[in-house]
Amino acid sequence: MQPSKGDEAIPLVEEKADFHKRTVTTGKVSVRTVTETVEEIAHASLGEETVEVMRVPVGSVVDKAPAIRTEGDVTIVPVLKEELFVEKRLVLAEEIHIRRRTSCSEVEVPISLKKQRAVVERGPPEPSEPEK
Repeated sequence: MQPSKGDEAIPLVEEKADFHKRTVTTGKVSVRTVTETVEEIAHASLGEETVEVMRVPVGSVVDKAPAIRTEGDVTIVPVLKEELFVEKRLVLAEEIHIRRRTSCSEVEVPISLKKQRAVVERGPPEPSEPEK
């Protein structure tokens, strides 16, 4: 707009802000791990099975070989032999009885376990640079 002859013009001033960012290091952090060995007791159950073998004389004549059989917790294995007696016949000489026994015992065994932990250390703050 043009000023008319009797008007006075007032100049206007405008300011603008200009921002800048910069990275400033204010300190340092270091992280390290420390491994420690810890002694602990491991608990476990150990099973043990024992076998008891007992020979049982029988001495009876059989027509055919009996099969291996189980009666309760006993496995019976027939043992045969041939005898000459005017004729050949099959005689059950003995049986072997096998009994299984299972037992369980608790054990404690010392073992070494490793554990790590993190150590965080902060350094002193660094002086900031003067503004330019």
